[in-house]
Amino acid sequence: MALLSFERKYRVRGGTLIGGDLFDYWVGPFYVGFFGVLTAFFASLGTALIVYGASMGDTWNPWLISINPPPLEYGLSFAPLAEGGIWQLVTICAIGAFVSWAMREVEICRKLGIGYHVPVAFGFAILAYMTLVVFRPLLMGAWGHGFPYGIWSHLDWVSNTGYQYINFHYNPAHMIAISFFFATTLALALHGSLILAATNPGKGKEVRQPEHEDGFFRDFIGYSVGTLGIHRVGLFLALSAGFWSAVCMIISGPYWAEGWPEWWDGWRNLPIWQ
Repeated sequence: MALLSFERKYRVRGGTLIGGDLFDYWVGPFYVGFFGVLTAFFASLGTALIVYGASMGDTWNPWLISINPPPLEYGLSFAPLAEGGIWQLVTICAIGAFVSWAMREVEICRKLGIGYHVPVAFGFAILAYMTLVVFRPLLMGAWGHGFPYGIWSHLDWVSNTGYQYINFHYNPAHMIAISFFFATTLALALHGSLILAATNPGKGKEVRQPEHEDGFFRDFIGYSVGTLGIHRVGLFLALSAGFWSAVCMIISGPYWAEGWPEWWDGWRNLPIWQ
C-alpha cells in the first residue's frame, strides 16, 4: 500500500486520550493532539527559560552557557531564579515535554491499532533522565546533585562524578550497562548490514528473502533468531542499557559513597580465596 494512501486510511477521528476532537488533527505529516500542543508549550517555555538564564550569565558562547542546579545548601527547597531556580523550572518543563511526547506516541499507536512498544521504550529514556535530575537528588537530599544544563559544564559534571567514586568503571551496574550498550551497537550493526546485504545483492540479481538472511546467521554463528526475534533482541538490549545506566547512577551516592574499587573488597575477602 502506498504511504500516502495508508495515511488516509489511518487519519481518522478517535484514539485520543484527552481533548477529544479538539486537537485531533495533523500539521503536514505530524499528528498534533492535546499532548502535541503540551509538548510544544513545555519545550518552548523551557527553551525560553534557558535563554533567560543565559542572559543572566556572562557569556553567549553556546559551549559555555550553563544553567546550574541550586547550591547544595538549598537542599530540596525552591531556590531563587538566579541561584538555581531556573534550573528547577527547566527540569519541570523538560519532564513535561518528555512525558507529553510519550503520551502523543500512545495516541498515535491507538490510531494505528498497534502495541505500545515505542512509548514504553521512550519511557526508559525518560526514566534515565529523571534518575539523574529527580530521583538521585531526592535520595541525596539536595537538587544540587543534579547535572547542569550546558555542554562543557555537563561534561565536567560527568567527569567529576566519575572521579568522586575513584574509578567509576568499577561500578558493577556500570559494567552491565556498558556491556548492553556495546551489545546493542553490535546487534544493530549486524541486523542493518544483513538487511542491506539481502536487498542489495548486486546489479541484475534478485533481492534475497528472509530465509537467505536466516541462512547466513545459521552458517555464521550456528543459529538465527529470525526476523521478528532480532527486533525483540534489539529492544531488550537497548532497554537494558538504559535501565542499568539508571541503576549505576542511583546506587552511586545514595547507597554507596566510597570509591567503587572498594566495593570489590567484599568479593576478594571471601573465605574461598584464603
